[in-house]
Amino acid sequence: MILEERACAHLYPIKFNVKSKKEKFEGKSNSSLGNTTKEAQVHVAAVKVSECSNDLASVNALLHRQSYSSAEYVKQCSRKDPKLKSCLIDSLHHLKPYLKDGIPEIELPSVEPFRMDELTLSLTGGTNGYKVQLRELYVRGASNYTVEDIQLGSPFEAVIRMPALVLDAQYTSSGVLIILPASGNGTFHARFDDVRALVKGLVSTKIRDDKTYLNVEKLDVELGVKNVNMRVRKIYRNNRILTEATNLFLRENGQEVLKAMEPQLKRKLSVLFAGIVNQLLRHVPVETFLLP
Repeated sequence: MILEERACAHLYPIKFNVKSKKEKFEGKSNSSLGNTTKEAQVHVAAVKVSECSNDLASVNALLHRQSYSSAEYVKQCSRKDPKLKSCLIDSLHHLKPYLKDGIPEIELPSVEPFRMDELTLSLTGGTNGYKVQLRELYVRGASNYTVEDIQLGSPFEAVIRMPALVLDAQYTSSGVLIILPASGNGTFHARFDDVRALVKGLVSTKIRDDKTYLNVEKLDVELGVKNVNMRVRKIYRNNRILTEATNLFLRENGQEVLKAMEPQLKRKLSVLFAGIVNQLLRHVPVETFLLP
């Protein structure tokens, strides 16, 4: 209300004439005239404020419509552009620094790093099989992506490459590794080089305030990794032999360990990426980033 009054005062500055002491005591006729004048001024003020409120509502609606079209993280494309796909890919690349740092105005946190709760892996069979639990996982490198191709529609599809994803986590293991008891705690580090992600999904549309908003209903992520490097540190009370045996196993079986991770990793990445995309889409209507 205060904001509206200040805005109205700016749009319609209204001045009331204050009678001098002399004018107040000039007689009944002058007093009546003064009251009539004041009443007229109050009426004019009320009309002006009413007009202002209507104008202010129009201004607010216009600002609401334009607020995200002027957002610096939005790169607009036109449906009429013969190279629309290239423009949309450029707009996704334009988002990279904003995803890295976060976008506070739409409550989107930084994706560097993004956090996952845990992964549980069974790496060897048998009653004393080697099992690993990774907790408090932090993944870096997701904002450094390149969109190689995109197919629009529902379902949609995109091919995305990242030079590297780096994963750090707390490590807990149990069972027997090779011939050694392998129960203990430590830290886990992995680097996945030349990552290719095939992203597929379904979208729905919703009309809100005469604008069209998209929502990702389902998202699947398939990962391909060229090189895998994994290691553990400070495990088994810094037992050097067990630490080296574990790292030897991880070096020689990196792709197999990744394969064991993949089903859980896919589910968690799908939920995470869908959340990021939908946080953007619920704030930016189609009409804002895709012009007629």
